[in-house]
Amino acid sequence: MKHLFLNLLFLFGLPGLNAQKVPDATVILDKVDKNMSAGSQIITAKMEIGTARTTRTMEMKTWTVGDKKSFTEYLAPAREKGTKMLKLNNQLWIYSPSTDRTIQISGHMLRQSVMGSDLSYEDMMTDKKMNDQYKAEVTGEEIIDGRKCLILTLTAIVTDVNYYSQKVWVDEERYVLLKAQLFAKSGKLLKQILFSNVEKVQNRWYPKVFMYKDMLKEGKGTKMTVTSIQLDAGIPESVFNKANLK
Repeated sequence: MKHLFLNLLFLFGLPGLNAQKVPDATVILDKVDKNMSAGSQIITAKMEIGTARTTRTMEMKTWTVGDKKSFTEYLAPAREKGTKMLKLNNQLWIYSPSTDRTIQISGHMLRQSVMGSDLSYEDMMTDKKMNDQYKAEVTGEEIIDGRKCLILTLTAIVTDVNYYSQKVWVDEERYVLLKAQLFAKSGKLLKQILFSNVEKVQNRWYPKVFMYKDMLKEGKGTKMTVTSIQLDAGIPESVFNKANLK
């Protein structure tokens, strides 16, 4: 029935789209990946975790190379300062200064919340290109924040994905995501992400604010604000050394 419904949409025209001019979803995702991905990134950000009663604020700096290497150090507040995370391929380690211990996060632990936020460790571990993980179809069109967006429905083509399907809203002109909904295989909505404050960074369009909401948790969500960013910057290999965790 679902496939019949989609076929009828394409036959009679998607909402807001001429059926004869439906863009290629694979090409759109490729442009999104090229626009938002870089060989390396150095990002300083502020993370605000909203609970029912209060908001906790943290600051961190992250060095990333491709989708294999990432090192994060928390800079504030004092309670979290010195906490570090290192990702190498599919392995993740965390150092806590309060216990002076380094532990490896793996298996079911990857589904746990990062610092009580709406992000999981799995979310942080995934940085692969969307075309390598999902089959995409253009299924509609919508205006978000005054920007004309194409709506893409993504279905997993590999088994090692955190979310079986996604629905994403892509700025038709700048090829940047403005909204994403992440679903379980059952169709249950698990998370929603809103992207805003899009600016040009080294000839790429990049959102400076990410609003994450775990739909299974109470609270106001987690707001991530990028305060500085360098793309394709030279990062010494020594940054991604387990010795740097202490």
